[in-house]
Amino acid sequence: MESGEVLNSFSLAGKVALVTGGAGRYGRFIVEALAGAGAITYIASRNLEKCRELADELSQKGYKVLAGQLDQASQVSARELYERILREQGKIDILVNNAVSRPMKGYSDPVESFAASMEVNATGLFMVTKVFSQDMIKRRCGSIINIASIQGVVGPDFSLYEGTEMDAPPDYFFHKAGMINLTRYLAAKLGPYGVRVNAISPGGLFANQDPAFVERYNKRTFLGRMASGDEIKGAVVFFASDASSYITGANLMVDGGYTAK
Repeated sequence: MESGEVLNSFSLAGKVALVTGGAGRYGRFIVEALAGAGAITYIASRNLEKCRELADELSQKGYKVLAGQLDQASQVSARELYERILREQGKIDILVNNAVSRPMKGYSDPVESFAASMEVNATGLFMVTKVFSQDMIKRRCGSIINIASIQGVVGPDFSLYEGTEMDAPPDYFFHKAGMINLTRYLAAKLGPYGVRVNAISPGGLFANQDPAFVERYNKRTFLGRMASGDEIKGAVVFFASDASSYITGANLMVDGGYTAK
């Protein structure tokens, strides 16, 4: 493969993508990455207005971004969005499972909050994947990208949060670890149909957190800093594109070395 062909393999021109939770913390960067690489990109969450605002903003930059509504706890909602995209575009090439519900704030929260989290972050994740992978299975191609977390592969370091209002809720660790192994399961299940399934596990995204937390976190990484939102873009485009055509079942750490230390 010549150099020009290598670069072309990262192009998403002609592809159709869906990013769930697309207006959230990492969502806008994921949407920018896919649309910037040429994909027609749908952004969907329960907050349709927020999705529309981001879609309008990115459309003004020349990107092909459309807003949709998705309640990840509702199969009816997922089915309606699936049928809309097929009706408008005729296919779905890329699914990025980025939506997350955060009803728990810490260990002392009631178990009902844990159950509510699982409805969206576990059952809902699986349901959405089953719905949107149908077209990929039928056409025998596609890429599913699960946005996991470093907290899915390591235990919490509570010393990072001492003296701050921050905490590490248990549901997040549970469902992010489950997401990573579900990635492997789905890679095995869908691989015979030409559908690839991979996970990305980002580290901490800098968002003006408590300075004490930031200082402690920085010391935990090889690079000595937290991530910027732009630093997830390359990984997303890589997994979405033909540049990773022989990679499935992988979990890519984008964490500045946090989990390798």
